[in-house]
Amino acid sequence: MEEALSEIKGTEARYSFFRQAVQRLWDTRSARIGLFIVAFFVILAIVVPLVFPYDPKVDSNLSMKLKPPSWEHPFGTDHLGRDVLVRVVHGAPISLRVGLAAVAFGLLVGTFLGMIAGFFRGALDSLIMRLMDIMLAFPATLLAIAIVAMRGPGLNNTMFAIGIVSVPGYARIARAAVLALQEREYVSAARAIGAKPMRVLFRHILPNGISPLVVQATLNLATAVLEAAALGFLGLGAQPPQPEWGAMLSDSYKFLTIGAWWPVLFPGLAIMLTVLGFNLLGDGLRDALDPRMIVKSRYF
Repeated sequence: MEEALSEIKGTEARYSFFRQAVQRLWDTRSARIGLFIVAFFVILAIVVPLVFPYDPKVDSNLSMKLKPPSWEHPFGTDHLGRDVLVRVVHGAPISLRVGLAAVAFGLLVGTFLGMIAGFFRGALDSLIMRLMDIMLAFPATLLAIAIVAMRGPGLNNTMFAIGIVSVPGYARIARAAVLALQEREYVSAARAIGAKPMRVLFRHILPNGISPLVVQATLNLATAVLEAAALGFLGLGAQPPQPEWGAMLSDSYKFLTIGAWWPVLFPGLAIMLTVLGFNLLGDGLRDALDPRMIVKSRYF
């Protein structure tokens, strides 16, 4: 009976912590703005390709090339007569997919390596963290360019490269969390009753150290979108005729000299707003998930 009551109280305490975190996130104006921006692009990425299929061969019309914004084409047309608004909208799922896949890969691999290194220490810790230090010695964009150059241009290789360069950041955060938590009383109690190391690591330490990883992942989504745009601009990311925002900038910046600003402005604004949304949301999550800023439940 006492064990069941204790479990109920623990569940209610965790729920109270989560509820207060959500309330604090919603009460932060900048976080709300970031959430609305991110939700807008996510809905755009899900709904628009289903409702308005895109075929670049059909949508090309050389007789309409580089037309300025008008009622017929609110964002104007590019050098092949394609509607810039349509291409920007259909570029959202590409950029978001790259960001989400890269962050998921980096988060899973980096968290696993960092937790193993921090928990078992010794030679394994030294080996893993020295490898992370070597990766951090290279600029992230340069390392991503090198990886894509070796594997060949393309969207999948872009996801892989961006995910690889983000691994060290997650590994260092996860290792720090393990070092801070493994001497806590509940971890010592789990070891005392005979819990296996992996159970202690993933059942007791990981759930209590996941907050900084979630915040880092949210902020890294913005970085991943920027990295994908940079690789696309260099011709190493999504290949034509895919409407990727970085590739659109690469195709259109040369026409600024003749006054065609619209094919560059609108993809650039899409990148800026997406990155801004994830940064604002990440900052709000950082504050909302900080235990020092949340009133403790009566069950603590």
